[in-house]
Amino acid sequence: MHEDYRSAAQGIGMMGVDWEQRIDYERMRRERQQKARDAVDRAEVDALFLFRLENVRYLSCLRTHMWPASSWMSASALLPRGCDPITFSQDFNFAVERMPWIRDSIVNFPTGALEIVSGVRKWAGVVKSLLAERGITPKRIGVDSWSPALFKALPEEFPRVEFVDGEAVMIEARKVKTFDEVACLKMAADITAAGMQAAREFIRPGVRECEVLAEAWRKMTALGSEWTQCSNIVCSGPYTHPYRRFTSDRIIQHGDFVIIDIGGLFNGYYGDFTRTWICGEDARPTKEQIEVHMESYTALKSCVAAIKPGVTTWEVARASGEKIMGRLGHGLGVAPSELPYLGVEALVSKEEAAVLEPGMVFSIEPYAGREGVGGVRLEHNVLVTEDGAELLDNFPFESRLLA
Repeated sequence: MHEDYRSAAQGIGMMGVDWEQRIDYERMRRERQQKARDAVDRAEVDALFLFRLENVRYLSCLRTHMWPASSWMSASALLPRGCDPITFSQDFNFAVERMPWIRDSIVNFPTGALEIVSGVRKWAGVVKSLLAERGITPKRIGVDSWSPALFKALPEEFPRVEFVDGEAVMIEARKVKTFDEVACLKMAADITAAGMQAAREFIRPGVRECEVLAEAWRKMTALGSEWTQCSNIVCSGPYTHPYRRFTSDRIIQHGDFVIIDIGGLFNGYYGDFTRTWICGEDARPTKEQIEVHMESYTALKSCVAAIKPGVTTWEVARASGEKIMGRLGHGLGVAPSELPYLGVEALVSKEEAAVLEPGMVFSIEPYAGREGVGGVRLEHNVLVTEDGAELLDNFPFESRLLA
């Protein structure tokens, strides 16, 4: 493990100080951009067209409006091979005023244009001019995501170009984190833990699931969370099995399982972890509830123990045991869920599995459930080290459910 990873994973303060090495954002910008340029070279593409907001931010550090659904209106980016990136944004004036590192490489582009063919043609015209200025006649272009308008217009605008998977190029750049990225992920985990604690303290018979989530959201936002890993999940009682992955207005009852799955967002990096609780300070879980909890708990700990460099994501998933099905976990970074995934055969085949490297960060989240008893999901955020794994979160589990 890089010696700096250890201090980053242990957690540092949020403020800039002169007495300790903390997050160096200028270094992070420089290292991320270089990793993307190196990935472009390895993929032998002449340019990357980036439309996923997480990729645009990774490359340019542009922070803009974040929608709770797929959107083609906020920002995009162009990375020509051997050149600096160019950013397209409706927030041109703000970026010029506040983001000096992209001041000379940002293009003012109207909102929503990439959802219509005429807008894509306009964007493509600007891109062709920018590539020509740099002496690039593209033959191979990576695209990270396609709207219907992009799918129609780009091949017409670049008729002799081979289009390839640009998201795979960016995943190659993003998969191994730097010191500063790990520090951001640890901060996101700490913010998430604070939200979990606030939600845990609020659980009691007679409150609604949505009220519990409101406490978590309030705390995470108060600590500077930019957004959340998803709409966030608080589900209880009969909704824990089959697992209902959203929050409702159900009133939580004494003795219920309560699954809380939340994630904060710090400086573009996501936290994401889950615990399952029993409602009521004097509630005594049944033998069956403890058994279900231990199925998930044992799978989680077994997967963490299996992580080390050279092991594949398929092997980690197999360590969870035969009772754990579906997606077991996913990469964490500037996307709330990113490749490589951890999963059983139906999701990740042995042949498609990724090999673990130091600096990768994962969410591991096994689920176990039983009809008439309920379900349990538990989750850790894990950094792959030189000789194993290190947890980014050390939040406790429900002691009453531990055998």
